[in-house]
Amino acid sequence: MSIPFSGTLRRSGGIVSAIGKQLRSVNLKGVKRITVQFDPFAENVKATREFLFLLSTPKVSQSNPKCIVKPDIVCDRSPAFIKFALIDSAQEQSKVKEIRFNSDNLNTLELLQLLNKHVSTLAPPEEIAKKVLTKAEKQKLGGGAGGKKPIKKK
Repeated sequence: MSIPFSGTLRRSGGIVSAIGKQLRSVNLKGVKRITVQFDPFAENVKATREFLFLLSTPKVSQSNPKCIVKPDIVCDRSPAFIKFALIDSAQEQSKVKEIRFNSDNLNTLELLQLLNKHVSTLAPPEEIAKKVLTKAEKQKLGGGAGGKKPIKKK
């Protein structure tokens, strides 16, 4: 008698692939300013520093080029935190001015999951740009493409 198979067919990609998956869905369009404050001599600061690094990657910063990422490095043994100042439309939607994560006992993956859950959902919907017409489409609509005029034979 055999034992029925229960489980996955392959192993998970690990923590690095999970961080990459969360990083692909980060959207900072609803954020004006991000302040990351930490004490470099504290014990649980590595995840906050990694999160700061991930926020400064080109793909994440391109989601909102106007967003300011400001690191505050203090030396007073205060707990690490990350503060997101929201834009006006996101403030109206969530009814708060800023979102603050106490990042002392969280790892990098948990910080990214919280970011996607609470901040990325506040991004305003993208505006649909009008479609650019090609020359062939313009000719079908009746307007000329402005090319050479046909030669009339006599």
